[in-house]
Amino acid sequence: MAEVLHDLGRVIAADGKTYHVRACGSPLDDIRWQGWLEFEPADGGETIRSGRETTQPNRADTIYWASGLSLVYIEGALNRALNPLVLTVAEALAEPVFDGPAPPVRVREAPDTSVLNPFSVYRKGEAVLRDQLHALSARHLVNIIRDHQLSEVPVDDLNTMAEAELVELIVANVRIAVNQGAYVPKVDDA
Repeated sequence: MAEVLHDLGRVIAADGKTYHVRACGSPLDDIRWQGWLEFEPADGGETIRSGRETTQPNRADTIYWASGLSLVYIEGALNRALNPLVLTVAEALAEPVFDGPAPPVRVREAPDTSVLNPFSVYRKGEAVLRDQLHALSARHLVNIIRDHQLSEVPVDDLNTMAEAELVELIVANVRIAVNQGAYVPKVDDA
C-alpha cells in the first residue's frame, strides 16, 4: 500500500503556479520499494504525480531517498510530470532494403616509410642519432635502412637482426656516406 514518506514543502512551477510536494512510496515487489513525487496545486485542482523516480531495496532506503531530495531535483520532477514525454508508435515498419549489414571494411595498409631521416639527425651529432634510433622499433629501423639505401642486406635478413645491430648498421653507413661526401642534404633536410 502506498504511503507518504516525506513532506517536501512547496515548489513553484515555471508558469508561476505553486504546488505542495509529497514524496510517496510503495512496495514494488516482495523486496523492493519504489518512490515518486506528488504535486498538489496550492489553489486547488487535480494532483499530478511523477513517474517512478527511484527503486530502492527496502522501505527505509526509500524514506532516506525522499529525505535527501534537493529543490533542483523536485523542480525537474515537476517539469517531467507537467510535460511528460510522449512516445509515438511507428505506423508501419518498412521492409529492409538489404538482407544483412554491409560487409566488413577492408583496410589497406599504407606502405611502411621511415619515420626519420638519419642524415638530418646525424648533422646534430652522432649521439643524437643513436638516441633517436634506440627509441625506435626494429620495423622502423629496417624502414630507415631500406628507404635511405643504407645496406645491401636483403630486407628479410634485416628483419632477423636485433635492434642494436640495426642501429649500428645505420650509424656506420650514415657516417661513411657523410665522410665520403656521398650525402647531399635536400632542401627540407637543411
